[in-house]
Amino acid sequence: MIVDSKPVGMRKIMSVLNINKQSKSVKLLLTTIIGLMGGLIFMNIHFPLPWLLGPMTALLIGSRFSKINLYWSSNIRNLGLIIIGYTLGLSINKDTLLQIVQQLPWMLVMTIALITFSAITALVVSKLSGIDYPSILIGNIPGGLAQMVVIGEEMEGANLTVITFLQVMRVILVVFCVPLIVFSPLYTVEKSGFTTTIEQAASVSLNGLVLKIILFTIITVFFALLAKKFKFPTPYLLGPILGIAILNISGFHAPKLSPILLDIAQFSMGSYVGLLLKPEKIQNKVKIMTLGIINGVVMIVFSLGLSYILIRMHGIEATTSFLSMAPGSADQMGVIASVISVDVSIVASYQLFRMLFVNIAVPPLLRRIYIHHMKNNQAYRFDSVKDNQ
Repeated sequence: MIVDSKPVGMRKIMSVLNINKQSKSVKLLLTTIIGLMGGLIFMNIHFPLPWLLGPMTALLIGSRFSKINLYWSSNIRNLGLIIIGYTLGLSINKDTLLQIVQQLPWMLVMTIALITFSAITALVVSKLSGIDYPSILIGNIPGGLAQMVVIGEEMEGANLTVITFLQVMRVILVVFCVPLIVFSPLYTVEKSGFTTTIEQAASVSLNGLVLKIILFTIITVFFALLAKKFKFPTPYLLGPILGIAILNISGFHAPKLSPILLDIAQFSMGSYVGLLLKPEKIQNKVKIMTLGIINGVVMIVFSLGLSYILIRMHGIEATTSFLSMAPGSADQMGVIASVISVDVSIVASYQLFRMLFVNIAVPPLLRRIYIHHMKNNQAYRFDSVKDNQ
């Protein structure tokens, strides 16, 4: 008979800890601690956007070595999106709306150029990897991770693992590389001019400020839920943008946010992105990862070229132009734009236009490409069978 030498109290503690390893609360707490450590390290070494890139890097590494499956709540991510959407909505007023309308043709041209280029590079990656073209194409289009995965799910036979993997790799590359490029000697950037609520309080009575904050918080959440009800793409981002923009244009000016809230939004998005990549779920991961990284870098370089055209045609400031063209999504570019001095309304407009275009106009085209691909494959198999007979 084997006697357990551990005290009864110790066994109970270990039993409780073992049970709690499966608890979402424990997983969320550990994820938060690892993310905070990453943010603090990046802040102390003066890395660009420490509360976005720090948690993302720490959790990307931590998820590979932690014995506990790390977890990040979608509600916390949605809170970050609402904060970002509120911030982007602040930048839209009557003047910026007029500027956006004037640039709509160029938004369409630039969006089609970026999508066309992603379709060409997807063809090259498909040939080199041997994976079907529709799956690579869906994984390559910069239209939002969640939206592209949903489109992939609707196409029976599409490789969802590859689609998710390529989308996640592009997101991580863009979120990591774009800030490094923006803060490099190529560009001159400064911290955003957003004032804190304390500074605003100097000119507004405390009671009036508190009531204003409560009112706009309710309005922001209402528009987010309304956008979700009507199935808008990325509703927790697009809803607040539209709600606050409508109020701004109507003459009701929302209070600006504290930088602390912007840091929370960065932390929320960085933690979410850091846990997305799961290399163990894909075959030939080294080859696919290599092709994915090269493809992502090529896409970023191409967006730099498009941003140069935008500068020449419209005289838009270089950093604003690059963030507008970067092959990320509105939420990721919105985080970066909200903490540096750029024309946030232009960045938001180009990114949101592309997101809407991809979600409305691209799915029917993808379905046609997929049907054509499936027919060609069936015809090829039929001919192969005939030849063998």
